[in-house]
Amino acid sequence: MKAFFLFLFLTTHLAFSQVPNDIRLIVRSDDIGFCHTANDACIKVYTDGISRSVEILATAPWFMEAVKLLKNHPQYDVGVHLCLTSEWENLKWRPLTHAPSLTDADGYFPQFIWENKNLKNSAYLLQKTINIAEVEREFRAQIELVKKYIPWASHLTAHMGCTNANAEVKALTEKLAAEYQLPIQLPKGAIGVKGFGGATKSPEQKEQDLVNILKNLGPGTHYLVEHPGYDSGDMKGVGHVGYENVAYDREGVTRAFTSAAVKKVIAEHNIKLVSIKEALQP
Repeated sequence: MKAFFLFLFLTTHLAFSQVPNDIRLIVRSDDIGFCHTANDACIKVYTDGISRSVEILATAPWFMEAVKLLKNHPQYDVGVHLCLTSEWENLKWRPLTHAPSLTDADGYFPQFIWENKNLKNSAYLLQKTINIAEVEREFRAQIELVKKYIPWASHLTAHMGCTNANAEVKALTEKLAAEYQLPIQLPKGAIGVKGFGGATKSPEQKEQDLVNILKNLGPGTHYLVEHPGYDSGDMKGVGHVGYENVAYDREGVTRAFTSAAVKKVIAEHNIKLVSIKEALQP
């Protein structure tokens, strides 16, 4: 355990002694707040793993538990995960504000932003005209709720691509990012990590995939986004047509992000783990 905390200190505090050949890695964990099991996993991949940034859903039902957990870890970089969708069949959430143009017939956020041609009759945001004033009120409410409880929140991100729903929403998000001083853009020059994940892969496959990816990273800032979870608890009831094995899929993410083999490769290749906040600093 002492060796791990030394590893944690070095990868965090030496992250920005930048030289041209530095290999830096941002590991972002999405959707803390959406269920109890996700909350536990998102904390685990920080305390015992390689995640340095986590994105919180202000609209989700387990938001307040996520806040309590995050307050125990104020060094964990937090982003406001702006949300206009509620994708799961058995677990739904609504906007924080009165926003009829942003909800389905039952008052929930719709399942998707754009039409999913593989799922007939699924509500999606752009099947009707959205009111940009309602989007602004809702985004402001989400940002301000997160800032109220997590004042160290450092950036904005989009749940299911909502900030790019259309040109108006994109421009609005950029305005709010500047106003609240919460950047929405990726770190300049960030390189997306490819080849990790996949809903049908076993936890063992995900762990090995990440080991192989890390062994081949070149200089620069790399960016990996995933969704930690466990194949247990309330996550077992989460899913939708076409993505039924959510818990099994996300168990593999947690395993990979906390893997001793993964941490060994990071140490051997001098990969510096950095948060979004750190990567966005000049």
